[in-house]
Amino acid sequence: QVHLVDSGGGLVQPGGSLRLSCTASGSIDSIYAMGWYRQAPGKERELVVLITRGGSTNYADSVKGRFTISRDYTWNAVYLQMNNLKPEDSTIYYCNARRCDDYKYWGQGTQMTVAS
Repeated sequence: QVHLVDSGGGLVQPGGSLRLSCTASGSIDSIYAMGWYRQAPGKERELVVLITRGGSTNYADSVKGRFTISRDYTWNAVYLQMNNLKPEDSTIYYCNARRCDDYKYWGQGTQMTVAS
């Protein structure tokens, strides 16, 4: 079992920046990728970015060039630096950890709002 705690959401102005954090505990050795998803009301949860143990990343087209994922090399934390934020980025962000059998663990979610 893996337990994820995500944090760092809040209110930011358009064009501003915010950093999300996710800490993992438990059977971390079973995890091969971690990252972030987001889900707006009435919509499906969508991938924002994933990073594998090998360092490969997969960003959604909508955030490329604006968001950057990084990780703690002990693999117990990942971070999402979000720059040049837009109102359409506003939603709940969920930390995600994925096992080799594709089972997914989720954080509790953190709300991020971009508004003037």
